[in-house]
Amino acid sequence: MLRTHTCGELRKEDGDKEVTLCGWVAARRDHGKLIFIDIRDRYGITQVVFVPSVSKDAHDVAQKLGPEFVIKLTGKVVVRPPKMVNADVPTGEVEVCAEGLEILNQAEVPVFEIDDSLDVSEDLRLTYRYLDIRREKLRTSLELRHKLTNLIHSYMDQQQFVNIETPFLTKSTPEGARDFLVPSRLSAGKSFALPQSPQLFKQILMVSGMDRYYQVVRCFRDEDLRADRQPEFTQLDLEMSFVTEEDVFALTEGLFKEIFKQVKGIDIQTPFPRMTHEQAKKEHNSDKPDLRKEGEEFSLTWIVDFPMFKYNEEEKRWESEHHPFTSIKEEDLKYLETEEYGKIRARSYDLVLNGNEIGSGSVRIHKKEMQKKIFDIIGFDEAEAEKRFGFLLKAFEYGAPPHAGAAYGVDRLVAILLGLDSIRDTIAFPKTQKGNCLLTDAPSAVDGKQLKDLGLSLHG
Repeated sequence: MLRTHTCGELRKEDGDKEVTLCGWVAARRDHGKLIFIDIRDRYGITQVVFVPSVSKDAHDVAQKLGPEFVIKLTGKVVVRPPKMVNADVPTGEVEVCAEGLEILNQAEVPVFEIDDSLDVSEDLRLTYRYLDIRREKLRTSLELRHKLTNLIHSYMDQQQFVNIETPFLTKSTPEGARDFLVPSRLSAGKSFALPQSPQLFKQILMVSGMDRYYQVVRCFRDEDLRADRQPEFTQLDLEMSFVTEEDVFALTEGLFKEIFKQVKGIDIQTPFPRMTHEQAKKEHNSDKPDLRKEGEEFSLTWIVDFPMFKYNEEEKRWESEHHPFTSIKEEDLKYLETEEYGKIRARSYDLVLNGNEIGSGSVRIHKKEMQKKIFDIIGFDEAEAEKRFGFLLKAFEYGAPPHAGAAYGVDRLVAILLGLDSIRDTIAFPKTQKGNCLLTDAPSAVDGKQLKDLGLSLHG
């Protein structure tokens, strides 16, 4: 290895050790004959001093250093006198007296300083994301996201869930937003779609007998963007067989209790309070009310008993409030016969954190005839239902168990845990509000040959 220690590792117990550090030049200060630098990596910062009498060669090279040069240095760890200790950094009790210095790569002067205290425009930060990630704020966000993801995997494994990947290239089945389409070269005139969620695949996994499925999965929706939306986003997706809502609630509450304990050091109370959709709208004029009390930091609430359908006045038809695979509350089944669809409540639920919908789910329909009935109400005749969802209806003919599930937004959860305004600051390489990647200049024009191979042409 090129280094013996990281730049955040050395302490006074390491005094007199010979060490090798690698990293970026965070700062350089000339004090007459002495040259001081701060060397930085993702683990922290260490001060280094170059003394001509110790190593003239290293001192000569140090004079050439600029900001963000990539370097390798060797030297001895020196314990600082008490009056010289820098209490602002964990390595502040020591410095390295350099004996050797190698410039591994030079750097242009950065377009903005690697300093969290500076207010840098988001467009500039996204264009030079590799510089932005060197800053502590964004690096901390990505590291917390990593910790959160590991917690999820560990917890779900303990609960006997199986992590199963589902396809990114799949069938277009619009679920409220527009699909991203991927034209197929091998099937002329046809397209795949990127999944808005793994909804149908996870239900089919329940039919397959997998019993407990989960994924930390990428999803795609072509919709107008806001601070809390991205065209591609990540969610914890899960599904369980032979369960009711109560099982989903208990599993989720156990997971979130562990997350808040490990990530924030907070012991949140479970079970979470519950509020009906009707009550939330009546008392708070919102289906995702912020129920924090003065001083408390986080408030988690289940919103239950959502309407099953909503009426589209413009198109004069009923639509699913949640999605068409959601079960109906038993006591409201009678309204199917009387066609009083506005009175029907769904067995769906949202988890609200500080006024943000952090996730949602439902008990699913698992019988073919009921699923066809719901499709019929929302305007899918038998031919249309077969065209869009025939593979799911066919699966239901082979013994579908009762099942339920949920999905929780990882990007949004990280943003709330860190008090960030935008989920873009939880994602390594996000898109702008217009759906562009400023780093790579995507989306970009496609050359004529690629279009021809796909049987496509551009108009307009």
